[in-house]
Amino acid sequence: MFHNTLDIAQAVRELQAEGWKVEPEDLAEVSPYLTEKIMRFGEYSTHELDLAPEAYEPHLDVDFTVLGDDEAAVA
Repeated sequence: MFHNTLDIAQAVRELQAEGWKVEPEDLAEVSPYLTEKIMRFGEYSTHELDLAPEAYEPHLDVDFTVLGDDEAAVA
């Protein structure tokens, strides 16, 4: 799930770099918790386990304060 969150954040940064305006309501509709195609017991690659990940940058340039109470509860 953390990896999916990183992928979503990277996609948001790329959209912003291309000039797209990303609204908090848009991100409230995206979930990093995917349940499709989960293979609970198999086919996990281990050949990349020794690779160090890139540094994690948690900041997204999106103003979440505009979400109302109802929308914040959904997010």
